[in-house]
Amino acid sequence: MASLNKVFLMGNLTRDPELRYTPAGLAVASFGIAINRAWTAKTGEQKEEVCYVDINVFGRRAEVVGEYFSKGNPIFIEGRLQLNQWETKDGQKRSTLRVVADNFQFIGGSAKRSVDEAGASAKEAKQPDGIPEDVHLDINNEEIPF
Repeated sequence: MASLNKVFLMGNLTRDPELRYTPAGLAVASFGIAINRAWTAKTGEQKEEVCYVDINVFGRRAEVVGEYFSKGNPIFIEGRLQLNQWETKDGQKRSTLRVVADNFQFIGGSAKRSVDEAGASAKEAKQPDGIPEDVHLDINNEEIPF
C-alpha cells in the first residue's frame, strides 16, 4: 500500500532557533512554532486554540534559519513527520512527534527589513548571498491557498 508523509505548516517561532552541528559537521536547527486556529462556536462565541509543534531542519537550510529567524517571526514549513521513541532510565517508554523541515519560506517582511537595514541593495534584499534559490523571501499572501 502506498503511503504519504507530507506536512505544510505556517506559524510563528516560539523561541529562537538553536543551531548546533553534528560530529560530521552537519548543521541542525531546532525550534518550535505556534499555529493559531480561530473559529466561531455554535453559540456565536469566538474560540481560539494554539498548536505547538517542534521543528528540526538540517544542512544549509538550518544555517539560514539560525541566521535570519528569531522568536516571533512567521514561517511557512514544508516537511514530514518523524516519530522519536526512547526508553527512560527507569524503564518508561517515551515518544515525541516532530516535523523535519525539507523546505521553508519567509513570510511577511521582517526578514527583508533586517537585510535592508544591513545596507543591502534591493537585489540582495530579495535573495541575500548564501540563501538557497528555493528559499523565498517574499510571497504574495493571496497566493496562499488557506
